[in-house]
Amino acid sequence: MTTASLRTLEQALRDKRLPEAAALLSSLAPQEVAALLEQMPPQLRTIGFRLLPKDQAVEIFDDFDAEVQVELIGELGSAHVAEAFDNLDPEDRAELLDELPASVAKELVRTLSPQERELTAVVLGFPRSSVGRRMSPEFIHAFADDTADEVLDRVRARGHQVSSIYIVPVVDRSRRLLGVVSLRDLLLAEPEEAVGPIAKTPIFAHALDDAETTADRCVDRGISAMPVVDAEDRLVGVLTLDDAIEIVDAARDEDEARAGAREPLRESYLLASVFAITRSRVVWLFVLAVSAILTVNVLEFFEGTLEQRVALALFIPLLTGIGGNTGSQAATTVTRALATGEVAPRDVGRVAGKEIRVGFTMGAALGLAGFGVAAAVYGLDIGTVIGLTILSVCTMAATVGGLMPLLAKTVRVDPAVFSTPFISTFCDATGLIIYFMIAKTVLGI
Repeated sequence: MTTASLRTLEQALRDKRLPEAAALLSSLAPQEVAALLEQMPPQLRTIGFRLLPKDQAVEIFDDFDAEVQVELIGELGSAHVAEAFDNLDPEDRAELLDELPASVAKELVRTLSPQERELTAVVLGFPRSSVGRRMSPEFIHAFADDTADEVLDRVRARGHQVSSIYIVPVVDRSRRLLGVVSLRDLLLAEPEEAVGPIAKTPIFAHALDDAETTADRCVDRGISAMPVVDAEDRLVGVLTLDDAIEIVDAARDEDEARAGAREPLRESYLLASVFAITRSRVVWLFVLAVSAILTVNVLEFFEGTLEQRVALALFIPLLTGIGGNTGSQAATTVTRALATGEVAPRDVGRVAGKEIRVGFTMGAALGLAGFGVAAAVYGLDIGTVIGLTILSVCTMAATVGGLMPLLAKTVRVDPAVFSTPFISTFCDATGLIIYFMIAKTVLGI
């Protein structure tokens, strides 16, 4: 798929040359068609979708993001997409229902067969942030006393109905998870060999576990299908590697957006309205503007100190920049460690101890350099103030930046909310207080 293909298709749709547009769409793979239509304005996307053969339209609808699916339902009406909705996996169907108005969602649910409605209800029964909401309730399982040949027959019979066939959970008669057996092990086993003895200890998740944390585990360990169990350890679904990657990618995009003091866009940048882009940015700017008032108040409080030694004002940008960047570096590092499971809120003491040492070491090196430059130009007293301030600010900022994500996790807030600009503003105000207190002590003013 190329930009030229996108422009050609858009122009054909705008000019009402529908046979030409249909021919172009039919020449592409379904995934390419989905990617092409997602980049188009909603009105043209709807026309293009209508040109697709029925079977292809059902498949391509599944490839769209939930936001695009919602737009199509709004343009076409629920009746036109009922078959495509029925073809979705239960977890994808649940995600779409979360985005739709309640009246439209109820209408679509009524079009489902009783079996599909029941599977969808299983997923919808778990909180939105849990892995239970993102798991697939359709899976093939085996009992410990089943033979390898029996399980393979089950895979052949139902493989086309489930999301993954490469890992088969092994359960007892109460559906409690005992282990997992891979398709490779089944193929290499003797036909009459029971699967219980060849099953391996499973890496699994509980349905109420956080979806992002579970997805990170799944991706890091390369598990093609992670079993998901309920509170009584009964198998209720599997999280596939594809779904886990999708969750991780979405979380990364959200974290990157919030680190830049904005909310993530829910559609392509070129298709997003000016209002949508403004809304994604302006809220955080208001938060930061209010936070920056603290910095102004600090400067106003120490106005008399600045009047006595004007040279102190020259170093304010340097010190605030060092403090903000040091805090942001620490926050980014700890947020990543939280996401990968390397640290947890209970490690607050160890994290604080490490960041104090890191901040002190960086501050000593930078402070020595700052002392040398400032002393050479403005005298030993100013050099001493700058050196001590850099040492103190780096230590403070690294510690605060490292602890902020742990605090966020403790109070069940996304650590990305404590974004780089927010930490920078906090460190600016605190760093200025430290700066002027040191200046007043050293200079005797």
